[in-house]
Amino acid sequence: MNDLVKVSLYDYQREGALFAARAGRSILADEMGLGKTVQAIAAVEIMARQLGVERVLVVAPTSLKHQWEREIARFAERPTQVIAGLSPRRRQQFTESSFYKITNYDTIHRDLPAIAAWRPDLVILDEAQRIKNWNTRAARSVKRIESPYAIVLTGTPLENRLEELASIVSFVDPHRLGPTYRFLHEHQQFDDTGRVVGYRDLDRIGRTLAPVLLRRRKDEVLKQLPQRIVKTVFVPMTPQQQEQHEQNREFVARVVAKWRRFGFLSEEDKQRLMIALQNMRMSCDSTYLMDHKTDFGVKCDELAALLEQFADEGLTQAVVFSQWTRMHEMVRRRFKARKWDHVLFTGSVPGPQRKALVERFREDPQCRGFLSTDAGGVGLNLQHASVVVNLDIPWNPAILEQRIGRVHRLGQTRPVQVVNFVSQGTIEEGMLEVLAFKKGLAAGILDGGEKEISLGGSRFTKFLETVEQVTDRIPKPNGAVASAATGITDSQSRKQTAPTSSAGNAGRRSAAASSPPTEANPWGGLLQLGLTWLEELARSTSSPAAPGRSASEAPAIGVSHDPNGRAFVTLPMPTAEVLDRALAAVSTLLERSRS
Repeated sequence: MNDLVKVSLYDYQREGALFAARAGRSILADEMGLGKTVQAIAAVEIMARQLGVERVLVVAPTSLKHQWEREIARFAERPTQVIAGLSPRRRQQFTESSFYKITNYDTIHRDLPAIAAWRPDLVILDEAQRIKNWNTRAARSVKRIESPYAIVLTGTPLENRLEELASIVSFVDPHRLGPTYRFLHEHQQFDDTGRVVGYRDLDRIGRTLAPVLLRRRKDEVLKQLPQRIVKTVFVPMTPQQQEQHEQNREFVARVVAKWRRFGFLSEEDKQRLMIALQNMRMSCDSTYLMDHKTDFGVKCDELAALLEQFADEGLTQAVVFSQWTRMHEMVRRRFKARKWDHVLFTGSVPGPQRKALVERFREDPQCRGFLSTDAGGVGLNLQHASVVVNLDIPWNPAILEQRIGRVHRLGQTRPVQVVNFVSQGTIEEGMLEVLAFKKGLAAGILDGGEKEISLGGSRFTKFLETVEQVTDRIPKPNGAVASAATGITDSQSRKQTAPTSSAGNAGRRSAAASSPPTEANPWGGLLQLGLTWLEELARSTSSPAAPGRSASEAPAIGVSHDPNGRAFVTLPMPTAEVLDRALAAVSTLLERSRS
């Protein structure tokens, strides 16, 4: 075992290499940063010597192909070829002699005939969560590759749903979990309407997968790995950011109220809801993300100040993540103003250039920042840095772990500082606890955690309830709680915080005056809505220019004439929310008249 590769392996890495070689087809699901790549290369060496393996196909994300080439050269002495170029060139490369061939997921579907002709003995899938979705072209294509042996590498075999785990396992052993419909039926919990509300017997799944899946956590196998220090920095929002955030929050509240009322949402509503949520998140970073003519936001300046502070402590290099390229554009302005060298790593960077960017950051101590979207959240080894900054928090905790795992990994010799920027009083603040369920689901199967996880409703229902809770906690600019201002909450179904300020009491009265009509008394609801409209009408005639609106924009009652000279009265329309509630009341009355 000691002469398998050109470096000394930890005991758990030797165990992982032996496990993969003995299983023949296996999943190495160690937490990120524990050296799955070197374990796979060591397993290849065992299988080459004992099982006659001569042709190994490595399938990896585009950004990691050259890293695999470098790692193989570092750990082993085997001819390696990176498959690249147009289709004719790639076909030619598959006919050339080499022990390793390294390709990427995006080209597998076009190269299947060439791969079949080459006949790999062993297939290694890196970052195998790329095949977690059954219906993607990449997943279907990869599963058509035939080979006697396979090693699947992923730190996150389960991120959201059991179907993802089943999809990955099916590549290794399509019969291990049995038919997917039966597997899901045995482990899903349903409510009276047939919706998934949780998962059960997760420990049994772990036992079923034990012969083919090996997972170790950092705290179990690498006690000497430096600790991780996580700090959350709450930053204020500018008025311009608050305006963008509030506009989208109000729309989200209306959509959630519609869902509460009718029990479902159209696909269009779902799409618009996701767009509004995304807009809320972008506004937390800067107005520049939605309006490139403006730049209101403090995160970039706070980042610059933070990095100056770290530099004083001797921490000169940092990996900075944001989901949006535009955010990095503004970060680069701050870096250039301070004459800090840096690199930008995004999904649009061509594959051959990515290797050079990583090497520059690794080898040039004057390169202060590695600015990356989530394209750099997988596979990259950046453990020479010791600072990770998340300018925005991703929805999925697995993605957050992938980001941090680029630095907090095997080979790290210093404590890792993780800083998360969160905008105060926004959707970001609520997102800090949004995805605890997903972490619990993964832990139940992979880490020996809870045997049962409850969703409390269907996945989409749970998501909407979470969105509702998050947006309800966001304070409105005038101090009233969001739920009180929109009137979307039901006091019988959810607790409300009683406002103590005068503004809060005003918001509570407003909610009472504009609450949605109930089935018991739709006429009362219509009368309330009518009074609300009349109040708005009175305000429009008595206040020609509302705050923030010019006199020419103010609604007013007037008399107009059509081309035939006929006169008609023009009235200001009520808000969309008032119209929604009026239509709901009319719908209730019509239903009663039919019955």
